[in-house]
Amino acid sequence: MALALLFPGQGAQHPQMLLWLDAQPEAASTLEALSAHLGRDWRDRLGDAAWLHANRVAQPLLTGLGIAAWQVLAARLPRPTVVAGYSVGELAAFAVAGVFDAATALDLATTRAQAMSDSVADRPTGLMAVQGPHALAEAQSATGLSVAIRIGAERAIVGGEVAALDAAAARWSSLGLRCTRLPIRVASHTPAMAAAAATFAQRLEAVVLRPAQSAVVCNFTGAASRNLAVLAPALAGQIASTVRWDDCMDSIAERGVRCVLEVGPGATLAAMWRERHPAIPVRSVDEFQGPEGVLRWVAQQRD
Repeated sequence: MALALLFPGQGAQHPQMLLWLDAQPEAASTLEALSAHLGRDWRDRLGDAAWLHANRVAQPLLTGLGIAAWQVLAARLPRPTVVAGYSVGELAAFAVAGVFDAATALDLATTRAQAMSDSVADRPTGLMAVQGPHALAEAQSATGLSVAIRIGAERAIVGGEVAALDAAAARWSSLGLRCTRLPIRVASHTPAMAAAAATFAQRLEAVVLRPAQSAVVCNFTGAASRNLAVLAPALAGQIASTVRWDDCMDSIAERGVRCVLEVGPGATLAAMWRERHPAIPVRSVDEFQGPEGVLRWVAQQRD
């Protein structure tokens, strides 16, 4: 059965996420590595919103949990035909595709987070979701802002300095668009991240990359590839470029997948998928109380 996996990005994390993972032996090594990055008390600290959404915490946290969740399921599900990650979720996607291991993914997440924070350390920046008629067109024409993530014609995320975000929110709200500031204090996927992309690319050059066992749909291009000469620069390049998530979803659908599984906290990507490709079933692993429910649901899609 053709199965697609999606790995979420920042903003998906929440205090009660994937509690069942802690009891799964298959996840133990990755959770241990995650504890080395965040401290053994990371579960106890999830109720602290400032800590939970800090760049240095969120990126390795999402990376580790996505990989650990798939490790629990992998032995009893078919190898995914295609994988994709939303923003930092690409690190988990690359790891699950076999390009590098969990420990390397966590190290890269930490490098990525620090480099992104350093890129805008001297000025207040952030991200804002915009939704409503012609939202993407409005975002593309905004002065002083960049489109960070394309989701659809009526949904986009913009990034830039806080003053420019506030000014755009006032104007767009008057036009009937819904504007929501995200709990992310860096202008991810915009030219403000150019230095971070360069730092990450340099770090990635030191990593031994293995052939991808599943096709990876890249944020940078919106297209699927197994070619490391394509995948490596795309993983670095997306840090300072628009995430083409609309194209990513379409590329996955074009591969004829039978069902889609969001692997990680929250269900934001599942909701996006359901809206764009309602004929292809989707669920998030975070909607279930444990792995058995996930496995039953996937099995049902074979019938």
